[in-house]
Amino acid sequence: MNEPAAGKPKFIYVTYIRTTADKLWAALTEPEFTRRFWFDTTQESEWRPGSSWRLMAPDGRVADAGQVLEADPPRRLVLTWRHEISPEMKAEGFSRLTYLLEQQGDTVKLTLTHEAPASKSKFLDSVSDGWPVILASLKSLMETGEPLDATRKWPEGM
Repeated sequence: MNEPAAGKPKFIYVTYIRTTADKLWAALTEPEFTRRFWFDTTQESEWRPGSSWRLMAPDGRVADAGQVLEADPPRRLVLTWRHEISPEMKAEGFSRLTYLLEQQGDTVKLTLTHEAPASKSKFLDSVSDGWPVILASLKSLMETGEPLDATRKWPEGM
């Protein structure tokens, strides 16, 4: 986790995926695609600025929710994000997630930045552990057709 100058923590992750920006955008936004690499969850949104956004757990609960702040397919997506399951993390309020997709030849540079609303954030600690495996599974799915086994099922006890 990195500390920005303003004192609010943020997590930044950069990866390169052999695909096109259009295909990666679809993977990040289409429910049936995200289900394959993101713990069997789906996302619900119209993906337009001002529209709501929800990450749905396989049992129908809302795991995370927020609003689309920016949508510039297939280059940039910015969301507010609040965890809805853990009362302690929900109480932290809304974080901010930015996906930046940059086509570079036959690969896309994907930069994910997740910013917390407060200087100490249990939520950001949690996503700092989660994002690397989710994005590794996304990369595997895009390049080989198969996600990582570790991200195929919703974690027990959640």
